[in-house]
Amino acid sequence: MAGEWPIVLVTDLYEIGSGLSKPRSEFGFGTPFVTFKDVLDNYFIPSTPGSLVNATEKERHACSVKRGDVFLTRTSETQGELGMSSVALKDFESATFNGFTKRLRPKAGTELVPEYVGYYFRGPKFRQAVTAMSSLSTRASLNNEMIGRLSITLPPFEIQRQIGQILKALDDKIELNRRMNVTLEALAWALFQSWFVDFDPVRAKLDGRLVSPLPVKEGQGVGYPLDPAIAPLFPNSFQDSPLGPIPHGWRAAHLEEIASVGSGKRPESRCDVLSPECNIPLYGGGGRMGYVPSALYDKPILFTGRVGTLGLIFRTAEPSWPSDNTLIVEPQAGNFDFTYFVLKGFDLITLNRGSTQPLLTQTDLKRQTFVLPTKDVVKAFADVSEPIFRQMVSNERESRTLATLRDTLLPKLLSGELSVPHTEQIIGRTI
Repeated sequence: MAGEWPIVLVTDLYEIGSGLSKPRSEFGFGTPFVTFKDVLDNYFIPSTPGSLVNATEKERHACSVKRGDVFLTRTSETQGELGMSSVALKDFESATFNGFTKRLRPKAGTELVPEYVGYYFRGPKFRQAVTAMSSLSTRASLNNEMIGRLSITLPPFEIQRQIGQILKALDDKIELNRRMNVTLEALAWALFQSWFVDFDPVRAKLDGRLVSPLPVKEGQGVGYPLDPAIAPLFPNSFQDSPLGPIPHGWRAAHLEEIASVGSGKRPESRCDVLSPECNIPLYGGGGRMGYVPSALYDKPILFTGRVGTLGLIFRTAEPSWPSDNTLIVEPQAGNFDFTYFVLKGFDLITLNRGSTQPLLTQTDLKRQTFVLPTKDVVKAFADVSEPIFRQMVSNERESRTLATLRDTLLPKLLSGELSVPHTEQIIGRTI
């Protein structure tokens, strides 16, 4: 079995290619562009790459992206992010890729299943080989000579196909959960916009209509009736305010009236890779940046970037450690979802006070203004939004279980310790 599978040098199977480097002004328009982050964050290149670039025909030919291509991050600030792979599962028309990655294109006649390769290159054996090489360098970088010393265990084509298929099924379910959560949050956001930004229920009552034209539609012009139990909570007129006309009885308020704002904290140590001993997410202003052994918060919180990356709003219901690059927002009881969407409505980029790098102060965030409805309306919103976010948390937990199962099975399948039929039985008992 596995002991009989050949071990082949990567350069015997692939041609190495370099990516595209262009001035910043050439990005944001043009043809699809596979970014460094696309490669770093995904086993497989996303169906829609993360950016656009103004590339010439010659550049599109030289830096094309086709099914079976493997992309490796060639430089990073940390060893854990070096040599991370992502595999293209289709031809990407007119697409090019980032110059901070290397492309491995299969040589003619090689029998490689891209899905198998995608998991092998993210497997512990290959990752250990990459990390061992980078530790010999003064900085985390990967050149052609180093890639030439890497190898891959190559089972028969049919075994490759079966291993790739079984692991990809787990990732497909994880991706389905992610898309479901995007849709669920969009529903809650649409309701927030309708009630607290466009004031649709108030306008409907003002016009003598009983139907609120909420923007959650199955077809153009289709809405749904406002719950008769909720309709009386909304006024039927507007009043002037510092923020313009707002529903009667509502008022302009500062964020600090419904939530406390504080700063995160720098952890004493961190890990780049998840492990049983280091499994609490460490967050920065751009999202997860690693793991730590213990939590700074063991309750749901909201947070956003304080320095460096500004403008992104995050929520977590799990134990977490927000770094000192973040501002923590702790809503008062019953206001969590409402405060989350209030934050997403602020244009935090315009509050930058940094000279050398972006900076958002606690005071500026606390003094942001918004329209505060009555407590009964906020509660009515929470009654709708909380089940939505509970389902999202449930989906996220299921996805973590699936990811753990995938990562547990991965080395055993790749080493031949587990057969495909045995693995299918394990998955069937787990999910």
